[in-house]
Amino acid sequence: MKKNSWFIGILILLFGSCHSTKIAKNTVQPELGFRSVPLLKIDGLQFKDLNKNSQLDDYEDWRLTDEIRIKDLISKMTIEEKIGFMIISTTRLAGDYSFQQNAPKSEITSGFNEEDLVQNVNMFSRKPLPNPTMSVAGTTKGVLTYNLRHFILRANTSAKIMADWSNNLQALAETSRLGIPCIVASNPRNHITVDAAIGLSVGTTVFSKWPSELGLASMRDLKLTREFAEIAAKEWTAVGLRKGYMYMADLATEPRWQRIEGTFGEDADLASDMIREIVLGFQGKHLNKNSVAMTIKHFPGGGPQVEGQDPHFEWGKDQHYPGGMFDYHLKPFKAAIEAGTSSIMPYYAKLIGTQYEEVAFSYNKGIINDLLRKKMRFKGIINSDSGPIDMMPWGVENLSILERYQKAIDCGVDIFSGTADPTLLLETVKKGLISESRIDESITRLLREKFELDLFENPYVNTDQAIKIVGNAEFQKKGDLALRKSIVLLRNDSKLLPISKKTKIYFETYFDNGKSKNSITINKPNIQYPNLEFVDSKEAADVVLLWLIPNSGGLFAANGSPIELSLSKNKIDVYHVNEITKTKPTVVVINYTSPWVIDEIDNGKLKTVLATFGTTQEALLDIVTGVFNPKGKIPFTTPISTQAVLENQSDVPGYLKPKRYALFKFGDGLSY
Repeated sequence: MKKNSWFIGILILLFGSCHSTKIAKNTVQPELGFRSVPLLKIDGLQFKDLNKNSQLDDYEDWRLTDEIRIKDLISKMTIEEKIGFMIISTTRLAGDYSFQQNAPKSEITSGFNEEDLVQNVNMFSRKPLPNPTMSVAGTTKGVLTYNLRHFILRANTSAKIMADWSNNLQALAETSRLGIPCIVASNPRNHITVDAAIGLSVGTTVFSKWPSELGLASMRDLKLTREFAEIAAKEWTAVGLRKGYMYMADLATEPRWQRIEGTFGEDADLASDMIREIVLGFQGKHLNKNSVAMTIKHFPGGGPQVEGQDPHFEWGKDQHYPGGMFDYHLKPFKAAIEAGTSSIMPYYAKLIGTQYEEVAFSYNKGIINDLLRKKMRFKGIINSDSGPIDMMPWGVENLSILERYQKAIDCGVDIFSGTADPTLLLETVKKGLISESRIDESITRLLREKFELDLFENPYVNTDQAIKIVGNAEFQKKGDLALRKSIVLLRNDSKLLPISKKTKIYFETYFDNGKSKNSITINKPNIQYPNLEFVDSKEAADVVLLWLIPNSGGLFAANGSPIELSLSKNKIDVYHVNEITKTKPTVVVINYTSPWVIDEIDNGKLKTVLATFGTTQEALLDIVTGVFNPKGKIPFTTPISTQAVLENQSDVPGYLKPKRYALFKFGDGLSY
């Protein structure tokens, strides 16, 4: 008896009398963030009483393992709370009217937008929807009535407003029955980009500014890529953004696809290296209180679209592999899984001509369950892209909404984007089309992410710190280095660069955004360059610096017409360009968001060509003057002609295409 008493005493000392059969995770008091819930004090330690029942429940006990806490919380959640947890929707701040047509102009503040947004038209294709869709719920209604806890922030505003709003949102969630915190996601916010459409990129923001994803890839600097991700993670967490709807592991093998700007290029090995550094930089080796959880997209690789058309639209719903390179496109996703990405997002497209069912990826059991879950051993969250149920149900158009939910969940989808109303998903479960045990599998994955991010202990941020951290000079210094390293010198046949002697230079940017009256901007930077005198006309210049920014109009301007890559079809006046290049020594700079076909201005005549991928005037001038020696390498192959584009195989990277295909090859790039 004495031996047994001694053994029991040891167990109590080790695990505590209240949890003698449970495994302790830690015993160091964490910082608790709270607004209204009471604190429980036990054995000199503090715990948040999230469900306000005056006792310590397992899910509130930070000493326990995440698995114990998750199991306890799931046992307490109603089916309504579980279903709300499987929805991620846009959320809007006061004065924020994202996705709303003919919206009033007003100042965005840190308050809530309490207006529901019900849409009768597909926001992407602009075609009528079969049934109205609530794409955004009023904030309080979303949190307290619909039990939503996953949100996407679209607003582009100050660090202070974002941080204050985030705290307000978490305080609202804290008042709910179980006090489950929210998680807020965003699309990229740190890149200089041409197509900053909602759902793709937020564009220029208060965060530190870096080149586009193509520009990061062109640096060929994995250390700086990791530093970018670590810096961005600090900025994001400072304002309460803890989930990234990014980055794209898709490969730029079909030159006409209009989402290439958000990729890391055509080479699977380079893209894999970039994705690995991005995931580890944002998340760390494991999710923790300083992490931003990544959502790598768009599985199994959205690049090889038929004729480059995008599956946001019915005319672009087909994806194919004429070169037989399906496995090649999986490489970056394998790297993401090995790095521990929290989520993976399947795309809208449906496969044609493969072994798999010809349905959109969110409905494709062979792709999601058999390939991603079983073969590739991904254990994280599968997050649908926005709208596969209501807007892009390719291949399952004949199924009812309830049957679509049933099929997608059976395939493995854990959380749905594109609606803020969980009513029909709830009906799917209540009618027995999906078992609650299957729902619990998804809730387990979703809760694990929240616990690992430490949101249950402290979801709040320090607004004063956010203001100091976001976009600070130290971070931007690293970004400025990346902006310079991303620039690629493709030709310097006349040895015009670097400009090292006193030179009169006419610096023109040509960018037709469809909004300005004049596409031409004559640049006269404030920074002094000893060898450069900026003049007002090409006639007065010794050298012309001509920066062309082609513009397709963006992904969501597509109408099903053939996608053209020639400059004249992408808002560049080639006559204007040729008039300049034939009369003056010209440094032609082209901003590549797609692999443009430049034969209308080239034909062997251009002697000096630079490529940019989202950068600044200052960075470009540092290259031109030799202050910074160009180091970049182009991340994709550019086609020599429109005919080469038409004959290309969508799944084959440019460096493996026939020799007659390339003008500039993947990896091209000179230095002085």
